[in-house]
Amino acid sequence: MGTFHLGLPMWANGDWRGGLYARHTPSEAFLGEYARVFSAVEGNTTFYSGAPREEIVLAWARQVPSDLRFCFKLPARLTHDKRLIGIADEFDDFIARLAPLQNRLGPLMVQLPRDFGHDELAGLAALLERWPSKIPCAVEGRASEFFHKGDAERQLNRLLITHGVARVMLDVRPLFSTPAGGDPRLLKAQAEKPKRPLHVLSTADTPIVRFIGHLDKTINERYFAAWCERLSLWINQGKTPFLFVHTPDNRQAPQLARRFHSRLSSVQALPPLADFPGERQASLF
Repeated sequence: MGTFHLGLPMWANGDWRGGLYARHTPSEAFLGEYARVFSAVEGNTTFYSGAPREEIVLAWARQVPSDLRFCFKLPARLTHDKRLIGIADEFDDFIARLAPLQNRLGPLMVQLPRDFGHDELAGLAALLERWPSKIPCAVEGRASEFFHKGDAERQLNRLLITHGVARVMLDVRPLFSTPAGGDPRLLKAQAEKPKRPLHVLSTADTPIVRFIGHLDKTINERYFAAWCERLSLWINQGKTPFLFVHTPDNRQAPQLARRFHSRLSSVQALPPLADFPGERQASLF
């Protein structure tokens, strides 16, 4: 029987005070409070800001239990600016900076640019050859040719399977299920996320699903229904799936993740999710 990890795109979100966090929780306490509820986090900050300082990583390690998994993204400087070419030293430094987290590292994610196609896979192959064997890896291809079920996609999948690397499944169907209309939250999210088909496949033992929800709860429920069956199948196969839940502005992401946990729990035995301190606090008044 495998393990299931549920999480959100980040932990540092002040909008979650009064919900996931108590109303007056200081920002420096967010991570510890987050880890009381969820067992994984994407940690997108490294994509934009690069490797964190050693003292910051040490502080993170002190704040969380051993079962939390950080799934940081490789910095955009390596994936987008340098396109994985000539990055060996910077990559090694990035991995070394995260070393204090030890077994708290989940699959680190390599998010490829939207125009990174099969002609650049040699750079990805070189990176995967260098990848530390003790740290899981996941790759998110975004070029349209990786979704046509042709030679390009077969090359990518074969490369990932060979190295035991997960292919990130980005499910944007809920987000793009309706026009944005005049809602700025939907407009922004639809502009930022690539509109790609969903190809459901597990190329490694740690399948990763990034579910990009809609503002409409009914739409989210409809698209998540099939994921319950698939996630349960992977768990029963002994795999360790990761589900990261987003909403257009992420304000309601914790509540949506909790709802999905409840749905999945109806078909698969899971540890209970802890209460949200902010909601418990509000019920006292």
